[in-house]
Amino acid sequence: MQLRAFRVRAAALLAIALIVSAFAFPAAAGAHNVSKRDASFVQSNQGAAIPAFIYLGAKHMVTGYDHLAFLVGVVFFLYRLKDIVLYVSLFTVGHSITLLACVLGGIHANSYLIDAIIGLSVVYKAFDNMDGFRRFLGFEPNTKLAVLIFGLFHGFGLATKLQELDLSKNGLITNIISFNVGVEIGQVLALTAVLIALSIWRTRSGFLRQAFAANTVLMTVGFLLVGYQVAGYFVASHQA
Repeated sequence: MQLRAFRVRAAALLAIALIVSAFAFPAAAGAHNVSKRDASFVQSNQGAAIPAFIYLGAKHMVTGYDHLAFLVGVVFFLYRLKDIVLYVSLFTVGHSITLLACVLGGIHANSYLIDAIIGLSVVYKAFDNMDGFRRFLGFEPNTKLAVLIFGLFHGFGLATKLQELDLSKNGLITNIISFNVGVEIGQVLALTAVLIALSIWRTRSGFLRQAFAANTVLMTVGFLLVGYQVAGYFVASHQA
């Protein structure tokens, strides 16, 4: 009876998440894009502007709900500091490589498809947290490798936002490195808040039961992000 009641609650939470996201998602889907004010500054800027680009990088990460959703999934069941540092470092290495390489090297990709893959990263981590791979597919993926690979795509996603702007070549390397430093600062700030919240939540007796429902909601957000971006890709392709 308790298991049945838990499944009912999980299904109810999933339904609520779907309904809320259906109304909120179109507006939220662009929440981590560069604002018009920031875009105007970036495009008019000439030369190195280290503090400004650090701020922009931190702001982009803190408001980047897709990046944060993946990181929440990554640290959800990590209890030891060394494990948290390891996984976050893998993610950092991944997104730093592609952010710098794509912007400085001129590597381009369709932003809708990259963001769809980022959505899949959220789905993957939530499903992994629910022990879905072992229970339903009979294997467990290499989580460390997956975090590194998805980190590469998250960095590509960050790069596509900057590539949409007309960046000045004057001071470009300094500004992009500063932006990446800001991303790391924003990541640390956001993760600190997440880890504090998780630490408090884990002391509650119902944490393990509620964790399944929480990851169900997290996976739903990932699927919605994938669907929105894929739809955007086909609409953009039709209009082109």
